[in-house]
Amino acid sequence: MLIYWIWFAELPNLQLWQKHILLEHFHDPEELYHASAEALSVIDDITDDIIKALQNKDLSQAQRILRVCHEKNIRLFALNDSAYPRRLKNTADAPLVLYCKGYLPDLNNTPTIAIVGTRKATPYGMNVSRRIGTQIAACGGIVVSGGATGNDTMALSGALSCKNPVIAVLAGGVDVVYPKSNTALFSEIERQGCLLSQYPPETPHYRWNFPVRNRVLSGLSNGVLVVEAPIGSGALITARAALEQGRDVFAVPGNIDVPTCAGSNALLQDRATPVFSGWDIMKEYEAIYPDKVHKAAPPTVFHEEIPVARVAEPATSPEKSSSKGTVAQKLPIDKEEKSSYSGIRNDLSGLNDQEKAVLTCLTGTPTPVDDIIDQTGISPQKVLSILTMLAIRDYVQNHPGGLVSRK
Repeated sequence: MLIYWIWFAELPNLQLWQKHILLEHFHDPEELYHASAEALSVIDDITDDIIKALQNKDLSQAQRILRVCHEKNIRLFALNDSAYPRRLKNTADAPLVLYCKGYLPDLNNTPTIAIVGTRKATPYGMNVSRRIGTQIAACGGIVVSGGATGNDTMALSGALSCKNPVIAVLAGGVDVVYPKSNTALFSEIERQGCLLSQYPPETPHYRWNFPVRNRVLSGLSNGVLVVEAPIGSGALITARAALEQGRDVFAVPGNIDVPTCAGSNALLQDRATPVFSGWDIMKEYEAIYPDKVHKAAPPTVFHEEIPVARVAEPATSPEKSSSKGTVAQKLPIDKEEKSSYSGIRNDLSGLNDQEKAVLTCLTGTPTPVDDIIDQTGISPQKVLSILTMLAIRDYVQNHPGGLVSRK
């Protein structure tokens, strides 16, 4: 019965690994609940401290959790449930209970990719996260992420644009929105996929829960993509967990001079596979999931546009008319026949030839980065690096979906 699984999962003074050892000797927590101290004492792996902890037979907390789940339409999956994700079940530290708000997609038969990165993402990182999240979903994959601001949010919103199910794995209760800025996003995820957690409803998002949550992220997935991560970030904890669990690890190359890319670039020097698109990841699983994986272009119109902050252009005023009452003269910026964009940075003297070539491809209309790569013949990694530098130097504007325009 579920109430015994909740009791066991929430039982204090026992570590998760100790609970897994107990389940090797008992069929389920209900059998363990009714086991006597004498029956427990004859088992070699069970210490006196474990026996003492198991004497707590109070089910009131478990009953309260069940009641809240019923009231808030939260589903529960115990470790022995046939719907419990198989990949996660096979990890050494699989949660005993999962709480789900929404519907749990078929992870057993669908390639699932976790996308992680920093909360303090650059415009480059956010656009890449959204674009690759979109591409993975368009090619038949399920995107899993943590639901934090920055890279997580952009990856999930991109995948949602393809009407594919997505999963946000939380470090608190699935009924506790964190951060508050993602309230609308979480509502959409609940409609199109699910919010998932190993923590009961009403649990705050304690900081010590995040490393534990990261192992669930990687455990659910075939592979983990690190988009942008500084040294020591939670995204790198997820990558390490993925390697321990035998998962594939991918990373997006980033600007070597940007601190938020230092950790993800370091992964590329280790064992991570460099990727430049969602298909670079999905093609690795084409043979395993031939009925699910297919190369496809992402939709050109996103389900939800998440604006990237724009730099306000200074207001201009027309020149005053002459004393004879002539019509105000147009400023050069208004003469579209001379310029297809309304940029404020026209001095290219400080740019090298490749930077000029990239900038020449841009107008005031947002353009896919892939088009710039095709037009210039410059390598994808170099183009992305150039665009990052041009954005920092205020020549270009990044837009959702991996689009960029000239300022």
